[in-house]
Amino acid sequence: MITIGGTVGAGFYVRSGTVLRVGGPGAVLIAFTAMGLLAWMVMQCIGELLTLWPISGALVEFVAKFVDEDLGIAVGIAYWFTYSISFAALIVAAAGVLDFWDPGKAIQGTIMFFVVPLFLVLLNSFGVHIYGLTEVVGGLLKILGVFIVIVCMITINLGAGENGHIGTTNYKHHPIFPFDGVAAANWPTALFNAFSIAAFAYVGVDITAATALEARPDRRRSSSGEAESTGLKGPWPYISVRFVATWTAFLVWIIYFIGGFLLSLNVNWDDPNLPELSWLGSPVAEASSDDRDKINSDSGYVISAAISKIPGLPDMFSAVIFITMVFSANTNLYVASRMLFGLTRRLPEERMFSFFGRTNNYQVPVRAMLLSCFFMWVPFLYLSRNNSPDTTTSSLLEVLSQMGSVSCIIVWACECWAFIRFYNCMYLHRDALNASELTRLRRFPKHGVEDHYPWRSHGQPVTMYLALFGCLFVLTVADGASLWHTWVGPRFLSAYLSVLCFIPLWLGIKYYNDRIAIWKLEDLSNFVTVQKKLDELNQIRDLATWEDKDPQKPGWGNLWGFM
Repeated sequence: MITIGGTVGAGFYVRSGTVLRVGGPGAVLIAFTAMGLLAWMVMQCIGELLTLWPISGALVEFVAKFVDEDLGIAVGIAYWFTYSISFAALIVAAAGVLDFWDPGKAIQGTIMFFVVPLFLVLLNSFGVHIYGLTEVVGGLLKILGVFIVIVCMITINLGAGENGHIGTTNYKHHPIFPFDGVAAANWPTALFNAFSIAAFAYVGVDITAATALEARPDRRRSSSGEAESTGLKGPWPYISVRFVATWTAFLVWIIYFIGGFLLSLNVNWDDPNLPELSWLGSPVAEASSDDRDKINSDSGYVISAAISKIPGLPDMFSAVIFITMVFSANTNLYVASRMLFGLTRRLPEERMFSFFGRTNNYQVPVRAMLLSCFFMWVPFLYLSRNNSPDTTTSSLLEVLSQMGSVSCIIVWACECWAFIRFYNCMYLHRDALNASELTRLRRFPKHGVEDHYPWRSHGQPVTMYLALFGCLFVLTVADGASLWHTWVGPRFLSAYLSVLCFIPLWLGIKYYNDRIAIWKLEDLSNFVTVQKKLDELNQIRDLATWEDKDPQKPGWGNLWGFM
C-alpha cells in the first residue's frame, strides 16, 4: 500500500496531460508502457536483493558492497535528495490544485506551506504503526479516487456531459501521433520527451527498499510444504517484497495506461489548457484565449471534467487530486527520513551525521525527518508574484523537481549495476557457496544440494542488462530530447544537473576518504572477501530484526523532547 501510494500521485493526474500535450495519444500509450516495463525490470533487481537483506539503507548497502563503498554513499545522498525535494514539490503541487478554487495566496502560504508539512512531521513522529495505518487509509483513498476518476471518465466518454457521446472521435478525426511544435521538431523527438516525463510517474516503485525493514513479521510462510526450510525461507516480509517487486509496477502501469487512454479519448491533444513541460508553475492556458475557456488546473482529468460541464465534477476531481498529493507527500517524507537514517550507519565517525542516526522513544528517526524537510523553502517561491510560465521562479521550481526524478533514475542505474555484479559474483563462486553454510545464498545450487534461496527474479540475466540500458537511455537520451529542438537553459539543467552533480559528489567522497588515487571497484573475485561482505550484510539484517527488550514507554514526555 505504501509503494502504490507513493507511485500513484502527481505522475498520474498531471504528467498524463503533459505527455498528451507533447506527443499526442500515441506517446501516452507508448511512453507509459515503456517506462512501466523499465520500472518492472529495475524492481526485479532490487527485489531479489531485498528478499535476502531487508535492511535499513538497503540501496546504499547493495551498491557499497558490490560496486564501490563511496558510490554507495553518493547513491544514498541522491536517493535522500529525490524524496526530500519531492516532498516539497508535492506540497507545491497540492497548492497548485487549490488554485482551482482560488483560495488566495494567504491561505496557500499558511495552510499548505506551513500547517500541512508541520502536521505530517508530527504524524510521522509517533511510531511506524500510526504511519502504517495512515498509509493504509491513504492508499485506499487513492485507489478509490483512481477508480472514481476512471469511472467518471468512461461516463463522460459515453455521453454524460454536454458534449454528448465522444467515443473515439479524437482518434478518428485527429492524428494519433502529433507533436507539440514548441517542444519538439518531430514525433520521435516528442516521444523521447514523453519517456522522460513518464519516467517521473514511476518514481516510487522503489519505496519497497525503505519499508522492508519495518514490515511487521508474520509466521506465515511462502508455502505449507516447506516444513524443513521454514527457518531459512524467511517470514512474511520476504513474500511481501516478492509480491511488490513483481506486481506493483504492473498494477501501476495498468492504472496509467487506462487513465491515459481515457484522457486521450476525452481531451484533444492540442487543448490549450493542457500543461506543457513545466508543471509546477501557474496554470498554462494561453493568455490570448477567452477567459471563459481557461481552466485553472494542470490536471488533464480536471480539464476533461470541466469541458463536460457536469456540475461539481471538476471540484470532486480536484479534491481527489489534493488528497492524493498530501498523502504522497507523507510517503516521501517517510522514505527520505529512512534513507538518511540508514545512511548514517556508513558515516559512524562523523558526529554531524551520527546526530541524525538516532531515534525517539517511538523508534522514529525524527532528526533525520526534520533534515528531510530541508527543501521546504522551495514551496514559498510559489507565492512569488513572478511565478508564471517562463519566469525565473517557475524555472527554478521545474529544475528542482525534475532533478529529484533524474536522481532517482541514477539510483536505479546504480542498483542495476550492483545486481549485475552480485549475480555474476554468485555465479563465479557457485561451487564455494554450495559447499559453505550460506544456504540462503545458493542462487545456483547444484543437483542434490538444498535450495533455500528466497526468490529468483524473473528473466535474469537478460532483465538486469535491459534495466541498466533503459536507465542509461533515459538519463542520456530521453532527458535531453527537449534540447534537440530549441536550446533552453532551464531544460538543460533539468535534464543534466543531477548527473553533473552526482559524479563530482562521488569523486568528492573518494577524495575525502583518501581513495581517489586507488580507483577500483570492490573485489568480488576472492571468495574469502565475498564471504566477509555477505556476512556483514547478514549481520546488519540480524541486528536490525532484534527487538528492544526494554523499550521506553511512549508518552507526552516524548513529544516534549521532540519539541
